[in-house]
Amino acid sequence: MDLRKASAELIGTFILTFIVLVSLIVAAPLATPVMAALTLGLLVYLLGGISGGHFNPAITIGMLSIGKMSFKNAALYVVSQFVGAVLACFLAKYLFHTATMLVVTNDVTAGVSEALGAALFCFGVTTVVLKKVPDMMSGMVVGVSLLLGITVASTMSNGIINPAVAAGISSFSLSYAIGSVLGAI
Repeated sequence: MDLRKASAELIGTFILTFIVLVSLIVAAPLATPVMAALTLGLLVYLLGGISGGHFNPAITIGMLSIGKMSFKNAALYVVSQFVGAVLACFLAKYLFHTATMLVVTNDVTAGVSEALGAALFCFGVTTVVLKKVPDMMSGMVVGVSLLLGITVASTMSNGIINPAVAAGISSFSLSYAIGSVLGAI
């Protein structure tokens, strides 16, 4: 069990969720998907060398499915990611005195939409993991893949494609969780 990696996943998911929350609560200068993509790209550069920079249970499960991590580490990552997201939610509620946010749908269409967006996102992540892009481009590829994945998923859902962030912004549903995980696999 590597607590350093788990801590990086907790911190990264905390930051990603908090930025998404802030962009939803206040009038952010950039759209939420752009803020999420920029944040994730930066986090890949800052923390990716420690944990791989998943910050998303769907990505972790996707990496588990192709043998890039053990079940034990995947479970630790997923727990860390949800803890980070929930802590970000508590901080945002404390700072902004508001709960979030989006209308949650729990239907097949939302699940399919999340799956398609997550598949596109995970395709970009996998190219980085399999070293098909130069290391110096990893954050950019992951960030742009997230932006494209969110854009596709947003056509029929909230476009979250991250079960931990969905929980952190009080927009969790089985459709979002199952769709994201299936898309990543």
